[in-house]
Amino acid sequence: MNRVHPLTAPGGPADDPHAPRFRVRPPANWMNDPNGPFHRRGRYHLFYQYNPAAPVHANIHWGHASSADLVRWDHHPVALTPTPGGPDEAGCWSGCVVDDGGVPTAVYSGIDREHTGLSSICLAVAEDDDLIEWKPVPAPVLTGPPPGSGVTMFRDPFVFRFGGRRWALVGAGHADGTPSVLVYDCEDLYAWRFAGVLLDGRHPVAARTAAGRSAPPGSATTGWECPQLWQTPGGDWVLAVALWDGDPCSTAYLTGLLALDRSGTLSFSPRTGGPLDHGRDFYAPSAFQHTEADRALLWGWSWEARPQEDVDRAGWAGVLTAPRVVDVHPDGTLRVTPAPELDLLRAAGPFGTGPLPDAYDLEIAARSPGTVGLLRSAAGAELTLRLDPAAGTVVLDRSEWPRARPGGSGPLVLRTRPGAELAVRVLVDGSLLELFAGDRATATERVYRRPDDVAELVVCQGDIQVRGWELVRPSPV
Repeated sequence: MNRVHPLTAPGGPADDPHAPRFRVRPPANWMNDPNGPFHRRGRYHLFYQYNPAAPVHANIHWGHASSADLVRWDHHPVALTPTPGGPDEAGCWSGCVVDDGGVPTAVYSGIDREHTGLSSICLAVAEDDDLIEWKPVPAPVLTGPPPGSGVTMFRDPFVFRFGGRRWALVGAGHADGTPSVLVYDCEDLYAWRFAGVLLDGRHPVAARTAAGRSAPPGSATTGWECPQLWQTPGGDWVLAVALWDGDPCSTAYLTGLLALDRSGTLSFSPRTGGPLDHGRDFYAPSAFQHTEADRALLWGWSWEARPQEDVDRAGWAGVLTAPRVVDVHPDGTLRVTPAPELDLLRAAGPFGTGPLPDAYDLEIAARSPGTVGLLRSAAGAELTLRLDPAAGTVVLDRSEWPRARPGGSGPLVLRTRPGAELAVRVLVDGSLLELFAGDRATATERVYRRPDDVAELVVCQGDIQVRGWELVRPSPV
């Protein structure tokens, strides 16, 4: 197997203090959506949208990394490359990887030079056990949405099994501004049959919870991208979507029941939902239902929130989040926790208050209202977490560390269940900050330290216990 660690490959920005060192990203240049998480022969495989030539969103290929334990990732050669004159000549865009009779097969959006928001659905098959070499199927299985459907956005296939058959979801938007998820019967992966609309934005639950939380005033979500569907151990189904309003907006989830009626119509009945991530720097979720481990894992793309000239100077853009285990609480709300394998990155001894390293993992337990400081500017402003167990709230205040993307830098409020104790987990890796409020709310933010900022863990007030670990590279296996 061709193995080169992403951050030690030639040309990688290994010395950039903003560059995450323990999450999946290529050695340099552009990354966006995670694609096709897959498990084969004891290894997890992750693919991602990748421009191998520059840190800009263009020239999209599929990058590839793999790991035996979700923390030690090996970087591999490009998996999918646009085919000159083919249906993906202008980019191999988002999709999934499935096992088709023992053959790992990529199912993805291909666009040509004339596309207008509508992709073809393309296939490529792995030609080796390590998923290094891929062969594209010359003809797409779909050249676009059903004729006369009024669909103006069509992309990001996701394949799953239910009721003894194989199905596919495709993210869509309609001419009247309604977002939806289309469903296809694809038991034969090379012959797809349109099977209707699984869910659209007119459903009352969807309208409340997947309408574009962070969209600017006067705008609305017009398409749902990157649909993902998985079943929890308790039998609930979770549908996750990325919200598009002409640009990437935010993400949402819906939990409910999946059913197949006597006529063969597949339907999803949501009962509740909400933001998949409350942060401003998380998009394009990708889920993997690992049946052998009886759990579902989720990754997202965290984009850069700094000026393009800074990105150009750094030579890289984008990173994938830490893997998250996703389940459902009895009330239907999402349960999200960091994958337990991440503990392998912790240094041998925990630390308390004082200086913080560039990459760390914090466990915070608050038994009364209080504040934890993480970063201090030269002027004395602080990046803080304000914790209130009785209210069940965590407030991330980073207003002194501005962002160069829409959405502002004001405080974020995460809500969990009120109680006698509030548990919070904070994962920081370079500029990537992932906050977990209990197991009920997460927020992904990019925070770029300035040269004179001081990273220091301070408990300002309250009955709060904190344990922290520097993140270190585990020994090779």
